[in-house]
Amino acid sequence: MNPYRETGPGFLMMDVSRMLRRIFQKRMVGGELTLAQSRALVYIARNPGIRQVELAERLEVQPITLARLVDQLENCGLAERRPHPTDRRAYQLFQTDKAERYLEDMTEVLLRIGEDAFAGLNEDEMNALSTGLEKIHRNLSKQQGRHD
Repeated sequence: MNPYRETGPGFLMMDVSRMLRRIFQKRMVGGELTLAQSRALVYIARNPGIRQVELAERLEVQPITLARLVDQLENCGLAERRPHPTDRRAYQLFQTDKAERYLEDMTEVLLRIGEDAFAGLNEDEMNALSTGLEKIHRNLSKQQGRHD
């Protein structure tokens, strides 16, 4: 069985991911951030003090690309760089108080998208889906040498 044929689980996961990103971007219209900026802000909020280089790795972008994303977040007043306390070449990233409102709005949008996406799935189906995705996540994390 080829999991990447048009109706296979691999293809469907990638297609659903693409659709979710598009719907998120569409529903966040009026928000001041792009999808990439939103992702960066979420990682910063979840990992206060994360170093820029580490965030670039997690987002799978080049450090220069991340630097521009962080510049944009700083210009919007949503994130700030602070010098690393022990490595003078590094900066740590933190969300600002202003970011809290944006993150709350984003959470609301994501909850509504989830309601739409999971409509019609009963509790057993949701549990089976979550269990399967968790196993896939663990398998892929092991391949990357990460456990996040």
